[in-house]
Amino acid sequence: MQLTTSIRSALIAGAAATVLFTGATGAVAAPAAPSASAIAPASAIAPASATAHSPYGQLRPLAALSAERLATADLVAAAKWGTGGPVDDPAREQEVLRAVAEQARQLGADPEVTVRFFRDQIEANKSVQRGLHRAWDADPGRAPAERPDLGQVRKEINRINHELVRALADSPQARSAPYCAALLTAAAVRVRHERHLDALHTGALARSLRSVCG
Repeated sequence: MQLTTSIRSALIAGAAATVLFTGATGAVAAPAAPSASAIAPASAIAPASATAHSPYGQLRPLAALSAERLATADLVAAAKWGTGGPVDDPAREQEVLRAVAEQARQLGADPEVTVRFFRDQIEANKSVQRGLHRAWDADPGRAPAERPDLGQVRKEINRINHELVRALADSPQARSAPYCAALLTAAAVRVRHERHLDALHTGALARSLRSVCG
């Protein structure tokens, strides 16, 4: 919980600074209807200075991929919008958790750590979906006009999940280091800035990274 608070505070401070210095009040407004182009590959925003083997270089992909995964929440929310279906999908969630646990075993990573991390990813994703539905309820004019193919969106989520499992498997030393929280916070703040995340996605990013360090 302390880590989540630290990351959330740093991310919100970064968002506030962006608004103050740019005057872009829309930076924290409820997002409009999403599009598939909103999902940029994490490789497109890779750090230029950190090496892949440095502690920061190991933690940065977790923040970048988590943000990439959160972008899919916009599409999932749009796919479910107006259907009367719930945000929660226990069967799908269990399917994801079983898959990532098996992937972790194949990579020699800890399945329990991996499942715990992905529970946070799932909850963060659902928080974005609920936030968007509330925003669209309040302002129907911003609701999506088209419904994405949920099956195709889930294929993209599965791809990102696999990359996240590998990033977890590649970062045990950085994640157990005493400076993990500080480096992860720095990575998350940079990702927030590069992706221009609004308040909803900023809070969800902090939620998604809650159990990375430890």
